[in-house]
Amino acid sequence: MASLSLPRVLQQRKTMLELERENFEKFQGISISKAINQVENPVKEKHVRSAIIGTFQEKGANTFWSCVLRLPLEDNRIIAWKFCHVLHKVLREGHPQVIPHTQRYKRKIEDIGKLWSHLKEGYGKLIYHYCRLLKMKLDFHSKNPRFPGNLQVTKEELENIGENDINNYFQMSVEMFDYMDEILTLQAAIFGSLDMSRANSMTCSGQCRLAPLIPCIQDSSQLYDYCVKFLFKLHASLPSDTLIGHRERFLKQFRDLRHFYLSASTLQYFKNLIHIPFIPECPPNFLVQSDLGTYVTPVVILPRQPPESSMSTEMDSGGGAEALVSLDTTSDSSSMTGDLVDLGSTRNGSISPDIIAQRDSLIEQLQAEIARLRAENQMIVAEYKRKVEELKLRIIQLEDSISAKDNELLQERQVKEDLLHQTETVEKFQETEKKAKGLEEKFQKLKDVYSKLREEHIQLLRQKADVDKQLNIAKVSCEEAERLRLSADTRLKEIENDRLNMQESLQQSASQAEDLKDLVSAKEAVEKEKEVISNKLDWVLEEKATVEGELIDLLAQKEALDVRLEQEQKELKRIQELSENEIATRLREFIESCITEAESILRRALHEMDNPAFSAVTCTPDYFGRLEIPVIRSLDCTNDSFSACYKDKSTPSSESVREFLRCTTQFSNLMADFIIRGQATSNSSSNIEQGERVAGACKMVANQCLTLLETMKERCRSSNESEAVDFGAVEKEAEGVKLHIKEAVELANLIGASNREEINEDRVENELAEIDKAIDEAAARIEEMLKKSREADSGIKLEVNGKILDSCTALMKAIHVLVQKSRLLQSEIVAQGKGTASAKEFYKRNHQWTEGLISAAKAVAIGAKYFVNAADKAVQGEGKLEQVVVASQEIAASTAQLVIASKVKASRDSANLYALSDASKAVARATGAVVATAKDCSQLVAEKEDFDVSRLTLHQAKTLAMESQVRVLELESLLQKEREKVTTLRRHHYQLGGELEGWDEKLFNLLMDNPSELCDTDIHNV
Repeated sequence: MASLSLPRVLQQRKTMLELERENFEKFQGISISKAINQVENPVKEKHVRSAIIGTFQEKGANTFWSCVLRLPLEDNRIIAWKFCHVLHKVLREGHPQVIPHTQRYKRKIEDIGKLWSHLKEGYGKLIYHYCRLLKMKLDFHSKNPRFPGNLQVTKEELENIGENDINNYFQMSVEMFDYMDEILTLQAAIFGSLDMSRANSMTCSGQCRLAPLIPCIQDSSQLYDYCVKFLFKLHASLPSDTLIGHRERFLKQFRDLRHFYLSASTLQYFKNLIHIPFIPECPPNFLVQSDLGTYVTPVVILPRQPPESSMSTEMDSGGGAEALVSLDTTSDSSSMTGDLVDLGSTRNGSISPDIIAQRDSLIEQLQAEIARLRAENQMIVAEYKRKVEELKLRIIQLEDSISAKDNELLQERQVKEDLLHQTETVEKFQETEKKAKGLEEKFQKLKDVYSKLREEHIQLLRQKADVDKQLNIAKVSCEEAERLRLSADTRLKEIENDRLNMQESLQQSASQAEDLKDLVSAKEAVEKEKEVISNKLDWVLEEKATVEGELIDLLAQKEALDVRLEQEQKELKRIQELSENEIATRLREFIESCITEAESILRRALHEMDNPAFSAVTCTPDYFGRLEIPVIRSLDCTNDSFSACYKDKSTPSSESVREFLRCTTQFSNLMADFIIRGQATSNSSSNIEQGERVAGACKMVANQCLTLLETMKERCRSSNESEAVDFGAVEKEAEGVKLHIKEAVELANLIGASNREEINEDRVENELAEIDKAIDEAAARIEEMLKKSREADSGIKLEVNGKILDSCTALMKAIHVLVQKSRLLQSEIVAQGKGTASAKEFYKRNHQWTEGLISAAKAVAIGAKYFVNAADKAVQGEGKLEQVVVASQEIAASTAQLVIASKVKASRDSANLYALSDASKAVARATGAVVATAKDCSQLVAEKEDFDVSRLTLHQAKTLAMESQVRVLELESLLQKEREKVTTLRRHHYQLGGELEGWDEKLFNLLMDNPSELCDTDIHNV
């Protein structure tokens, strides 16, 4: 019996491989059913990871699809949605054979999408778009099988896939654009299904919809990176017009992808699941190949998840599922990892060689992982040290900030103390106001007592009036009778007026009746006009129908013309493409010939500089200096127009070439003129060495310009050879030309300064003559004004004008005497100081003192003119007396400046110096007389215009007094500000005089340290 039952027993027992297969399929079915369930929450990562590991164990996706096809994908929308998510994860991270195995079920995926597309809302629309995305992913991998499921390839692998063929890059970029479109469509549908506030992003239903966006973000970042690199390669080999469609499509996807990443980064759900890459605001410029160097590849980082209790295996960063971490043979026998590791073991505990090889490979991988983790640990430690240093620096900065804040706090405390002081002042002012109120109350009481006394007095007067009335009663009776007669006459006149008013009202009623008749006739006319308009409307409708018919005919003709125009445009485009290369070549030759002609002009100018016949030509340094700005502007125009010719394109446009021709011609002629004028300026120099330096600088400018033009010509030739134009060299040469131009102008200014030093003697004499002339003219005008005032004016006005003009005449005489004394002292100083040299040599040696003397003389002449004008306006009534005061003090200050300038070089024992001092005192006295006369005249005018207060009430008087007090305070404040302003202006005037007019240091210090000597009157308190 045993021998008979032995085959039956052997037939019933399953082999170890069959048991392992059965357990594997069972485990896979459980994991997939747990991952793809009908509960509306996100798929658990541990179940998806089990399905991915199963594909590596099986080396394919047959078991996965056998389990999936048993699920009710057409019945439950949640199951269908989770199926799409799990399939996407498996395609990305599963075994490489998963994608070829899944190609057989592409039709099934498409049918599921079409089925759920009939459900227009909720998950139906999302499932439809997700199925389209999965089908597009399968199509992409079918056309490009060398791309893995996660799309991650190295730079070398990417170049091998493209095979260095521009056609392959062109086609792959189109396929990646299609792939990206499906991803962006799916994310837009998912975000559109959520509410606008994203409030449901942390609910189970919201997370169920948002979870598939994680693999979408991973795919889209890789596709974006490859698209950017492919487009740079395409633009490096193809014309930009050919790729305009690629650029437009990429820009649209760039905006949508950036919006997608920004929207996802704001959701709390993604914070701990994925690090979303950053996309810049501006897209890459594919027309500039250098932008590829600044391009940063977006990187998606998935943070490490905590270990699941039901799963103790991990995947490496590349997704290789063979790296099962748990190799401990002493682990729990019930653990699933232990079962997976022991799949190849036999019944008696022996281990097969394949399992040993797998363990050895896993050990090597773990050792590599340990080395990588050590390196990461070292990087983390270094980063920690760097951050510690940064924090220390930040602490130091914060301590400095705290010290600064302490200083600010001290300042605030000082401000607080000032405010407290001001508060005490305000309290004192309030107490003063309270005292004023008490005084006003006492005044009010006194006023009430006065009112009572006044009323009693009035009553007594009324009693006296009653007595007078009784005495004159007869007379009053007569007057009353006369008044009654007059009132009767008035009443009679009023009755007559009433009758006239009644007649006018009757006439108005008749006119209103006539107006009513006019309204009726107007209504009838309006109705007739309405009928006429209706007839016109019918005619307009008929005309409209006729015009519409004609419009249809015109549209048909337009379509025919459009077709013909399109054909003509195609023919024109073909002709333009044929002639484009020829035009570009001719434009470049034209630019080179233009540069060559400019070079010949400059060389001709250099040749003229060496011509001996040109040595007699001269030019002033001032004129030569004015040529600097036009030449530099022309140089900038030439540089900009050359850049415009070759910027962002290899073929220049006709407008840019025309502008370059204009700027180059202008630049060459202006530069040639500049060089020749520089040689002429060097000829005018009395110092031969300075003249040679200016001529040498001009030659350097010419040579630098020739170098610049030669650089432009070389860059033009390089653009003809399809090379990028380097504008940096052109800019560098242009800056060198500018520096040499400025150097030549500065050397020419030195020549002008040396030439100007030789005319000081004439200037001194001329300025002193101008003073005499100005004073004589001022005295003559004052005499003329006095004569006219005596003829035309009278009374107070004549008196005021006479006093003012007499005092002005006295001041002019005193100033005239002072100028004469100053001239005598100046002649004495020159005679004593020049020695055996001439006066011209003396002024040249003491040019700073001479410039100060000239400046003082100018100030006196200008002050005299201003003084006469102020007096003229005051006499005519157009100005103020204060202007005369200010003008007199100003001219006195100018004469004081002249006196001080003369004292600097004079001998202390000189008689002319004492005479000049006496004349200065006389000017001061005359100025004081003018000021006193102006004040007296102001009082005379004010007395004439006395303020009448007889008609003011008590309240009006009080109000006007307060307003006057406010006006006084405002004027005092304004006066103080104007005084400070005058002081500042005078100090600045003296400083500028010292710097610009060339005063020596002794004179300048005297003016700044002793301003009171300028005028005996207080000039600083005008």
